[in-house]
Amino acid sequence: MSSADPQGLQAFPDELSTREAWLEPFDWYRRMREEAPVRYDPTRETWDVFRYGDVRRVLDDDETFSVDLRQSNTYQQPDRPEEELIFETMLFQDPPRHDELRGVVEDAFRPSELAGLEGRIREIADELVTDALEGDGTVEFVADVAYPLPVIVIAELLGVPSDDRDRFKQWSDALVASSAGGSDEGVYEEYQQSLYEMATYFLEALEERRTDPRDDLLTTIATAERDDGSRLSQEEALGTCILLLVAGNITTTNLLANAVRSFLDAGIDDPREAAGLPAAIEEALRYRSPVQAMSRVATTDVRLGRAEIEAGDGVIAWMGSANRDEREFPDPDTFVPDRNPTRHLAFGHGTHYCLGAPLARLEARVALGEFYDRVEGVELAETSLEPTRSSFVYGVESLPLRVDRS
Repeated sequence: MSSADPQGLQAFPDELSTREAWLEPFDWYRRMREEAPVRYDPTRETWDVFRYGDVRRVLDDDETFSVDLRQSNTYQQPDRPEEELIFETMLFQDPPRHDELRGVVEDAFRPSELAGLEGRIREIADELVTDALEGDGTVEFVADVAYPLPVIVIAELLGVPSDDRDRFKQWSDALVASSAGGSDEGVYEEYQQSLYEMATYFLEALEERRTDPRDDLLTTIATAERDDGSRLSQEEALGTCILLLVAGNITTTNLLANAVRSFLDAGIDDPREAAGLPAAIEEALRYRSPVQAMSRVATTDVRLGRAEIEAGDGVIAWMGSANRDEREFPDPDTFVPDRNPTRHLAFGHGTHYCLGAPLARLEARVALGEFYDRVEGVELAETSLEPTRSSFVYGVESLPLRVDRS
């Protein structure tokens, strides 16, 4: 694990190291599916997997492909102890510990529970879209809508002040950027500082909830008991808080922006008329997945395609490529708003299927509905977009739009 790559396996392949390549990686994916569907990259000491069937197998087989990256042959102990918090999240735990940690907060993210949040999400979206459209016909969609909405929602669920959302964004961005690897020590230092600040912030909040319980997720995490009556360790509770904050806003922010980009790609002025918003959102998830790749480590020698993968080898499952695989999706590089069925892997698959997927879908349906209710025409105001600095989260730093208000 290099100092600028805390996850150990997610550094960019050379082929995606430029701005243009990461904005549009799909030609490279297509070439890899044909020429090297399971390939070893000696520079990163990692296997890359590109075809739908192989990616789905890697994501689904917990016994053979572990999420605990500390089992990797290339893992190195972090420089500072707070970095180990990353590995205390359910994201990097295999069953049964994963199931135990996920079970603490899983009920709060079930669709039946989230249904009661729709009114509040609509209030937030209405306010953000109204403010965004007050100007001169231009909207910075990420800063005005896609970023603040999910941050406010997850902050309210956790029970922390949404006024702190600028700090949350700084912390989240630093953790995501660290996965891009490379030799930028400034990125690593920001990552370390952000982890330290987040740990301090949540430690104080968790202690407060233990003495003054409230109706929020922080209280749920602080007071959760295992089957044997013991509580989560400090590291487990902190790791859960960090995961919910970061994953609760980063994925939805990029889903929203990627959906608008996808509609623009297809020349769709109103996705509700094209196919209905829920179907169009599912196609956007496939077409421009907000998470393009996930890391695993082989726990035993295994054959995948024609490749012989050894125990301890890192494996990257490229969901963004799987979701464009012509073996699974007819005409995969065309945005088809009413595509059905669609078995995309945008939220993963199997045990580690994204806990927040129902919330992300709800937020997208409400926010995009509010936005397209108010506009009649949308076009890019700037074509030189900057991709999100990450090797697994996929989106753009900003999305300037020109809009005709209805």
